[in-house]
Amino acid sequence: VYYQLITEKIGLQYKAGKCGFAIILMALFWCTECIPLAITALLPVILFPMLQIMESNEVCIQYMKDSNMLFFGGLVVAIAVEQWNLHKRIALQVLLVVGVKPSLLMIGFMSTTAFLSMWISNSAATAMMLPIVKAVLDQLSDTEATAEEKELEMMAVNDGDENPAFQMEDEKTDIDSALDVQKNCFSKGTLYSRLTKGMSLGICYSANIGGTATLTGTTPNMILKGLIDELFPNNGGIITFASWFGFSFPNMILTLALSWLWLQCLFVGFNFKESFGCGSKRSSRKEDYQVIKDEHKKLGRMSFAEACVLFIFTLLVLLWFTRDPGFIPVSCLIGDSAEAPPPLLSWSIVHQKMPWNTLLLLGGGFALAHGSEKSGLSAWLGDSLLPLQNIPPFAISILLCLLVALFTECSSNTATTTLFLPILASMAVAIKIHPMYVMIPCTFASNLAFMLPVATPPNAIAFSFGNLKVMDMVKAGSMLNIIGVITINFAINTWGVAMFDLNTFPEWANVTVKP
Repeated sequence: VYYQLITEKIGLQYKAGKCGFAIILMALFWCTECIPLAITALLPVILFPMLQIMESNEVCIQYMKDSNMLFFGGLVVAIAVEQWNLHKRIALQVLLVVGVKPSLLMIGFMSTTAFLSMWISNSAATAMMLPIVKAVLDQLSDTEATAEEKELEMMAVNDGDENPAFQMEDEKTDIDSALDVQKNCFSKGTLYSRLTKGMSLGICYSANIGGTATLTGTTPNMILKGLIDELFPNNGGIITFASWFGFSFPNMILTLALSWLWLQCLFVGFNFKESFGCGSKRSSRKEDYQVIKDEHKKLGRMSFAEACVLFIFTLLVLLWFTRDPGFIPVSCLIGDSAEAPPPLLSWSIVHQKMPWNTLLLLGGGFALAHGSEKSGLSAWLGDSLLPLQNIPPFAISILLCLLVALFTECSSNTATTTLFLPILASMAVAIKIHPMYVMIPCTFASNLAFMLPVATPPNAIAFSFGNLKVMDMVKAGSMLNIIGVITINFAINTWGVAMFDLNTFPEWANVTVKP
């Protein structure tokens, strides 16, 4: 009774208040991780029927929507790519083209990692690339040290060949030269230590950035699509694989380039010789290049299974872009071979590598959004946020992005988008701005977890691998958060406006606020 009186006093319906209680409880559990995230995502199955918000059959159907199946299919193909080492072959092939000069090597590693994370998990891309980085940088450092030792030996030989009469006059010069060589060795060692840190951070950051380019690249993207279709069922398919890629891929390229520039400035500097000519001796370049070439050679020729996975992967991407092409008869896909080849994947491998908890998190997010709409909580939130209509939309977008980027440092990006996006949708409808204008930037901002090792699995992997300190990650990541917020708001206000017609409030958005 007291609970009902309190909710009525603040203008919140009793049913909506119960839904709000469920959301706050799940938010606390997600932030503190007192129980596994996937178990928290299952709470609506119990709480919503118990609190008479929705029937059980209506809740459970939210856990197996088409968005979940799209994500599931993408993960299965990603597991097949990892199983047959196709991603490693692609990465090494790219690095053979880029070369071994430090700055070009950094952007080569970052771009390769970003491309891989568009299709496979960010953690897998990071874990695969970091050992390659270590092998290449170790070889690069060893060849520089060998070159310096040879230079010292040549100086000693030249000193022995000189006449005694001239040795006294050149003694001071020899000592100065030896000190210069030692200082150079020390500076090279410092350079490679900093380069290792920069490369390690570049790998984990580019994995997080690359996942934003495709709809299946990271979980928040799929949550956005699922919530848009759930909250705005008459949106006309505004988010598809092709439309998302058309918007996000240029933004990913821009963010990646600026991130490389910042890491280059922070860990290497703009000395042209050190940045682009370190290890510039022809022999050392060959030895460094040979490391990558040897790793590529170990893979051998592309196997039949790799070729099949590559074909299926390419076909899947084409079908994602074109949706139902309709020109391939089903009978053409059925063979009549007497002896079937071995399967590309077994269910045991899929079961072992499939992140089932992520699928449950997706379903939990959709259940929360549906419960908020059915209970009237969305309408109450929208009315409460009406004063925001006096603030310019671009300022709202920037402030919300900064808030989400800060929140996602201490919470998973999946939980962050699940909690924030339904509220943002209600706010957008209340103040009559296009829902995508705030939902897309905040979805991207949820991936800007660059400051702490515990923020994302790629950060944790790089932190343990690259001899990093927390302050190294905070210093580099804080600026990258700002860069990410700026680039996504630039993108949404330029080509985003043209692609999604964000300057007008769509008619299909009026249905969200109905209890």
